[in-house]
Amino acid sequence: LVGIPLSILLGIVVGLVIGVGLFKVFQKFNPRATKRVLVMLGLSVLLVRAEYIMQAWIPFAALLAVMAMGFIILEKDDHMAHEISAKLGKIWVFAEIVLFTMVGAQVDIEVAMEAGFAGALIIGLGLVARSIGTYGCLLGSELNVAERIFVVITYLPKATVQAAIGGAPLAAMALAGMETGAGEIILAVAVLSIVLTAPLGAWAISVTGDRVLQVALAGIHDARDAVKESEGG
Repeated sequence: LVGIPLSILLGIVVGLVIGVGLFKVFQKFNPRATKRVLVMLGLSVLLVRAEYIMQAWIPFAALLAVMAMGFIILEKDDHMAHEISAKLGKIWVFAEIVLFTMVGAQVDIEVAMEAGFAGALIIGLGLVARSIGTYGCLLGSELNVAERIFVVITYLPKATVQAAIGGAPLAAMALAGMETGAGEIILAVAVLSIVLTAPLGAWAISVTGDRVLQVALAGIHDARDAVKESEGG
């Protein structure tokens, strides 16, 4: 049990340190946005590989390190972060097609149908608990009630993470020569969560966002300028 909080703490610390160093390098040499993205992708792959190598000795959450690295760049220079985000967005256009195609190819339709009601119930209970937790975290913030509810709504759609890790138990069981029934159910429920929450959540965000949110003009212009600059580099 000690390994879990230790891996989280170590991952965050490593990510913060790398993020600070990376920002200083970017600031000094000012590479084009494309090169920044390539460097960050390379470091991310190395961190994930390091987690795999060190897992027998030191618990290390590589994905948290990658997230912390991005947080530092956003905190230090949001314009630079917007440039990197715009480039990654272009990569994601292709990556999401590959990701969801691979997940869809693994799903057993019969298992998904059998898990229908029970799976939907589990997803619903999870969303209720998540919504309560999200709203509770915002009680001390400067957001008004409507804005807090909007944040809760934005956390309802499920897709990317479920698609990315939903098939992991199935793959691990198959690799170990185990019975894959449980893994198929997990994958089916993950896909069911995408089908149920992604379209409804996207619709709810679109409807409530226009009525609740007011975006600062400075923030809009900065993001647009960063995107334009990333297209040029």
